[in-house]
Amino acid sequence: MKTKRIAFALLRIVPAIILLQTLYFKFSAAPESVFIFETLGLEPYGRTGLGIVELVTAVLLLVPRTTWIGALLGMGIMAGALFSHITTLGVVVQDDGGTLFMLALITFVCCSALAWVERGQIPFFKR
Repeated sequence: MKTKRIAFALLRIVPAIILLQTLYFKFSAAPESVFIFETLGLEPYGRTGLGIVELVTAVLLLVPRTTWIGALLGMGIMAGALFSHITTLGVVVQDDGGTLFMLALITFVCCSALAWVERGQIPFFKR
């Protein structure tokens, strides 16, 4: 039972940390972040807006009653990020070795697992 609680906590904490860590780059207009959003044609409003949504998502992931909402939002955000990497940006962006792509993939997988675990809380799936 303790292992399940630790795993569940990690599924919530890991994507929240990843989302929160990337906020610095979005909100400070770091050159890498500006490059990405210019390439996507979303600079500066897309960068700032997405940063706000990611902040809200991270908080929702960490609050037990709203974890399912954060998980669904995280899946959507990361699906967009992964799609952008695959279709426009490439897996490696500005010689990052694929780090941003891998972080998006890890976050997507964690949020997907959380959504599955919390599916009983999602109104659409409640019986």
